Amino acid sequence: MIELVGFDGDDTLWHSEGYYQSAHGEFERIVGNYIDLANVRLHDRLLETERRNIRLFGYGAKGMTLSMLESAIEMTESRISATDLHRIIEIGKQVLAHPVELLPGIRAAVEAVAARQRVVLITKGDLFHQEQKVASSGLADLFHRIEIVSEKDDRAYRRVLGECEVSPQHFAMVGNSLRSDIAPVVQLGGWGVYMPYHVTWAHEKDTDFVDSASRVVQVEEPRGIARAVEELQARAAA
Repeated sequence: MIELVGFDGDDTLWHSEGYYQSAHGEFERIVGNYIDLANVRLHDRLLETERRNIRLFGYGAKGMTLSMLESAIEMTESRISATDLHRIIEIGKQVLAHPVELLPGIRAAVEAVAARQRVVLITKGDLFHQEQKVASSGLADLFHRIEIVSEKDDRAYRRVLGECEVSPQHFAMVGNSLRSDIAPVVQLGGWGVYMPYHVTWAHEKDTDFVDSASRVVQVEEPRGIARAVEELQARAAA
């Protein structure tokens, strides 16, 4: 029996990755004034820098901005101007200040699940930025608990479930990332509702997770979430 349902935030409740993709595009245009983009794996090198820096900076716009600055200096061999470095900082600020736009139908979807189970919000990223997005979303009142974590792994999920006094077998997670929303929960013995977003950060695609035990239901839009949770409920009871 599923007693608790978790929801991811970015690209599950509200749009997010599109703003980061736009920032990367602006970054490439700036750096492209110094190097030949046709001969440089700029996107791959930025991703490598971001991955390397996650342990230091964490996830989110601030870490992305610092990684863009580092990459710009390295790839231009320090030729990039202070003016253009400042432009990169402004790109990061724009991402931090972007409006919170909910996915169509997501409030009704969360309300439908909340009518039957306790619901919690579990999102990762910069604490201040995520708190700001939660407050701006207008959804905070729907959740019994809001958790902003530095990483979504089995340790984080075990802690949240322990504090909610729910075993993994009675928990389902709704999210757009197999790597951080679904895989850790299923590997603990829980359930997943996978709702792919139209664009996904390459780091979140880095997973070999396969649902070999039918513990995951995939939906294409928010209105399918409540029905998916009901389907998982039936599987859990079988």
